[in-house]
Amino acid sequence: MLSRRSVLSLALAGLAAGASLGSLSAARAQALAYSGPDTLLNVSYDIARELFTAENAEFVPFWKEKTGKAITVNQSHAGSSRQARAIIEGLEADVVTFNQVLDVQQLVKAGFVAKDWQAKFPNNASPYYSFPAFLVRDGNPKNIKDWNDLVRDDVKVIFPNPKTSGNARYTYLAAYAYALEQNKGDTAKADAFVKKLLANVPVFDTGGRGATTTFVERETGDVLVSFEAETRAIADVYKDKKLSTIVPSVSVLAEFPVAVVDKVVDKRGSRVAAQNYLEFLYSPAGQTVAAKAYHRVVDKGVEEKFKDQFPPVRLVKVEDVFGGWDKANTDHFASGAKLDQVFGAR
Repeated sequence: MLSRRSVLSLALAGLAAGASLGSLSAARAQALAYSGPDTLLNVSYDIARELFTAENAEFVPFWKEKTGKAITVNQSHAGSSRQARAIIEGLEADVVTFNQVLDVQQLVKAGFVAKDWQAKFPNNASPYYSFPAFLVRDGNPKNIKDWNDLVRDDVKVIFPNPKTSGNARYTYLAAYAYALEQNKGDTAKADAFVKKLLANVPVFDTGGRGATTTFVERETGDVLVSFEAETRAIADVYKDKKLSTIVPSVSVLAEFPVAVVDKVVDKRGSRVAAQNYLEFLYSPAGQTVAAKAYHRVVDKGVEEKFKDQFPPVRLVKVEDVFGGWDKANTDHFASGAKLDQVFGAR
């Protein structure tokens, strides 16, 4: 039986017009017979607007060619954690494309997503990845090179609120991991490090795009911390400002989990389209869109084509440093846990 990736590669290349349904995969046969709604809602994280606008522009004609039917993919963007709560409260997402495993797990606990969601797509249901990096102003006037520079008294740092943004939680974890390394595992010193980092943030936006606006358009702060993909894309958009990306010595692997929202697609009859949409993100076409948007991709062929635009970086995993997302949540992000202790109720 063909793998999902092989099936998608065949579909994207185009099958012979006379091929019978019997020679097609079950997924393709279902797509050809699809009679569900002609819309999907992708509920995503704050800074993914442009990425999924581009992905949708490729998926819509792919779906039309595959099924003979038109489809519209609508988008909703906000802080990842806020989006998870919105779905639980009634936002009818067919699929989620989040930036943090914890937010999908919230949907699992609420009965919206299957418990085995990470087994339903390759690479633990993460089609691309990134990591927290720095965006600095023209000429890097504060000479910011690594995490230790972000706790200096003369540096103001911009990133969103870790209570509402998955993006910011990665920043918190990356800074904490760096501090643990520098202090040979001393958690008290790591606590003090992230407390100082948080104190250097003059304003906490609810999501990554708000933080970008604060840094770039309001010209607040000396450095923006966001996903590498966002920092490079923003530097392209604001070429006149001569912003540049700094890759720190170490950062945390940021996965971007995707899932079908079972409770919604079963109600709407949109499961086949939703499944195909997320599978498309792993196809060469979908991976190329992600790579052009400066995301690091999992398809080896596409990765090779774009290797020159991605400098090497040492990444640590949440599983290795923090014992996995469940433990990281218990130790750092749950009510009264480490983040509350160093951050306070804001």
